Amino acid sequence: MRFVIQRVKSALVKADGEPCGQIGRGLLVFVGIGKADTTAQADRLVKKLCGLRIFEDEQGKTNLSLRDVGGSLLIISQFTLYADCRKGNRPSFTDAAVPDTAIPLYAYVTDQCRAQGFPVETGVFGADMEVSLVNDGPFTLVLTSGDDEETAGTLRL
Repeated sequence: MRFVIQRVKSALVKADGEPCGQIGRGLLVFVGIGKADTTAQADRLVKKLCGLRIFEDEQGKTNLSLRDVGGSLLIISQFTLYADCRKGNRPSFTDAAVPDTAIPLYAYVTDQCRAQGFPVETGVFGADMEVSLVNDGPFTLVLTSGDDEETAGTLRL
């Protein structure tokens, strides 16, 4: 499982041209789900996501969590996070979970974030979406689960 997390001042997602999710200050999270991903991995990533202290305090230090700033989450499914670009110029997506597996796990991630008490907005799984955001920083992190040797600069849980 892969999370690409962006600290935002605001973010909006449209599906088929219609707004379906919008937040103010918070985190925009793109979620990629792989074939072998589990709810246990999702639990670890959600716990880390919800506890990250990546918002600035009064001294300008990244010391505050999403909860501390009263932030929201916009969570969008993105199977392309499992693109394999090692061979040729056309990415392969064979490591991404099929919708029958990915949809329930994506819903599980969003439900777990809501259970933590955060306002959560989402995109539409499998839809052609447009995402607009005002990146705050910019501040972008990548969280992965499992042994993901091909993803550099990530926190492996």
